[in-house]
Amino acid sequence: MKITVTDREGAVHEIEGRDGWQVMELIRDADLPIKAECGGCCACATCHVYVDGGPTDKLVPASDEELDMLDLAFDVQDNSRLSCQITMNADLDGMKLTLAPE
Repeated sequence: MKITVTDREGAVHEIEGRDGWQVMELIRDADLPIKAECGGCCACATCHVYVDGGPTDKLVPASDEELDMLDLAFDVQDNSRLSCQITMNADLDGMKLTLAPE
């Protein structure tokens, strides 16, 4: 499984996906600049990403808790998600994300 992440400078990174891992963990472990201050507890919005393509229809819809946290984020768009709330699985292979501005 792979996901493609575009960083804030526009560089594209292909990252190996691991079944059951939060996408935030994959991005962090690839040494990309994502703060993820709460460690994946959906208690901040510092892992904000834009889901740009791939199998977006396979994503679990955002929970009310995630939507509340996104209300605190900057530059929220229709495709905004918290990467800590996306759990990697084979259905998401090929997903494309962009790191949101800090």
